[in-house]
Amino acid sequence: MRRRDFLLNTPLGLAGALYLPKLLIQNDIILGHNQKRYRLNTKWSQADVSKNPVNDCHEMVQDQKGRILLLTNETKNNVLIYDKNGKLLDTWGTEYPGGHGFTLFNENGTDVLFICDNTRHQVIKTTIDGRVLLTLDYPKETGMYEKPEEYIPTETAIAPNGDIYVADGYGKDFIIQYDAQGRYIRHFGGRGDGPQHLLNAHGVCLDTRDKNNPCLIVCSRQQNAFKRFDFEGNYLSTIELPGAWVCRPVIRGEYLYAAVLQSNSQLWKQSGFVTILDRENKVVSNLAGTQPTYTDGKLNEMSQSMQVFIYPHDVCIDDEENLYVAQWNSGKKYPYKLEPVV
Repeated sequence: MRRRDFLLNTPLGLAGALYLPKLLIQNDIILGHNQKRYRLNTKWSQADVSKNPVNDCHEMVQDQKGRILLLTNETKNNVLIYDKNGKLLDTWGTEYPGGHGFTLFNENGTDVLFICDNTRHQVIKTTIDGRVLLTLDYPKETGMYEKPEEYIPTETAIAPNGDIYVADGYGKDFIIQYDAQGRYIRHFGGRGDGPQHLLNAHGVCLDTRDKNNPCLIVCSRQQNAFKRFDFEGNYLSTIELPGAWVCRPVIRGEYLYAAVLQSNSQLWKQSGFVTILDRENKVVSNLAGTQPTYTDGKLNEMSQSMQVFIYPHDVCIDDEENLYVAQWNSGKKYPYKLEPVV
C-alpha cells in the first residue's frame, strides 16, 4: 500500500493528517548537540507561492554550480532551482506527479539527475535541465513483479561505474541493481524475517567513508534502522536507530545525515527531526530531537524534543555545510535552511 493511501485508510493516519497545531517556530533558534549545532531559518525560500507552488517537498541536491535543486510532486514546476540564499533561479518539469527520489550523479564531469516517480512507477534519468536520457520501467526481469503498480520506487544510488541501485521503498522493498545502460543485474533485500530483509526500503546511498570497504546503506524505515550491504547485495550489518523512522541517508565528509519522518512514540503526529551520525555510525546530534545517549554500547530510543519540523523527508548539505530540510505533508511549506553554529 502506498504511503498516502495508508495514511488515509487508518485511524492513526487520519488523526495525524488532521492534527495541524500552530507551530510557534522562531528563526535563529539553535538546534542540535555537540559539534553539530545549527541556527534555523524557516524563511529561506524566496519563491512566490502564487507563481511557483510546492506540494510535498521530497528531496534536494546541490549541483556543481553550487545551486540547490528541490524536487516536489507539484506538476506546475516539479524542480525548483535556488541559489544558496534562497533566490529562485529557474524551474522545470510538469510530468512527474509522483516525483519522490532525487539523486545527482557526476557523469564524466557532467551533472545528471535520477528521479523516482512512484505514480508513474518509473525511474527517469535526466540532464540537469530536465531532458530525459533514460527511463527504467518496472523490473519484470526479477520475476518478482507481475504489473507496474506493484513497483513504487522511492530512491536511487549510483555507483562510480554508473551502476544504478533502485530502492522499491513503497512496493516490495527490493533493491534492484542495473548497469549504466539500464540492464538488469540483480535484486536483493525484499521482505522477510532475516537481517538481510527490509521493511520500507525508503532510501539508499553509497558510503565511501572507508575507502577500503565501500558499501551501500539502505533504509529499513519501519524497523528504525539502516542496513549495510556490499555492492553485490550481500548483507553486512545493521545500524539500529531506535525510535526513528529514517529517510534516505546522505553522506557528507565523515558524517551521515538523515531526516527522520516521525518518532515511534508519536506516530502520525508531526514528530520528526534530523539525525546525524559520525564515521563510526554513532549518533552525535539530533536537530529538534532528544540528545543521543548510549547504554552499554546500545543507542537509547530517540524522539522529537521540539516541534520544529512537520514530516521532514530529506536533508541536503551544501558546500558550506549548511543544511536544507525538505518536508512531506507539511501544508505546502518550502524547505528550511539551517546554518552551522561555530
